[in-house]
Amino acid sequence: MIQGGGFCLFITGTDTAVGKTETACALLSLLADAGLRPAAMKPYESGCLDWHRPADALALKAAARCDDRLDRVCLYRYRAPLAPGVAAARRKETPSFARVLALARSFRGRPLVIEGAGGLFVPIDAQRDIIDLIETLNIPVLLVARAGLGTLNHTGLSLDALASRRIPVRAVLLTKTKDASDPSEGDNAAWLKQRHGVPVLGPVPYMRSPARRLAAYQQALYPILDAFVRPKGSGTVCAQHPLGRSGKRFLTLSLPGDA
Repeated sequence: MIQGGGFCLFITGTDTAVGKTETACALLSLLADAGLRPAAMKPYESGCLDWHRPADALALKAAARCDDRLDRVCLYRYRAPLAPGVAAARRKETPSFARVLALARSFRGRPLVIEGAGGLFVPIDAQRDIIDLIETLNIPVLLVARAGLGTLNHTGLSLDALASRRIPVRAVLLTKTKDASDPSEGDNAAWLKQRHGVPVLGPVPYMRSPARRLAAYQQALYPILDAFVRPKGSGTVCAQHPLGRSGKRFLTLSLPGDA
């Protein structure tokens, strides 16, 4: 549905609070660092303490370093910490699906990163879920999942749902959301690759420092931007990640000191 080439990716998750916003921010910041003028969308945001300042949408806008108006980043905002469709129903509102599609089309020609709300079957109105939006947009998905115990089931269910709609999956990104040891983390990536034939990135380690956590997300995500972001680097403390299987080129990221 979105045509014209370029980088387009929908960030969804196996659940809420798995790191979708941090993932989207890391991708947008890499695209912005490369001078590619990315566009960010969070079409539905719930749990907004301040309706005029939706936290996730503002984070995406800042990461993209774009001058797009906030209402072009986030169309529908709700104070209630509920699925967007449920929050809208409580307010007796009907979000316009057509407006969301038109907004996505308006960014044609720019790299576009869209962050969903919660998981695939979160309602966005009385008839549609997040997965219906992804299918209509016809862009690939990056699925964000927890690294630990339970992710084989949650991620498998999500991948099966996407496959049933023939929605392409660029990769699964595993993230650590807690500072706790989990013995399953050593096996989960390999099992997901073997069972579902999908690239698995990460896991992104848990870090208290926002700057170091952003750098860790960037490091994990750079392989899927291989065709769009040229290697660059600065600083003396660096981490390197091979691009693709050849390992011949590297992205060098400066890792700020832990706070």
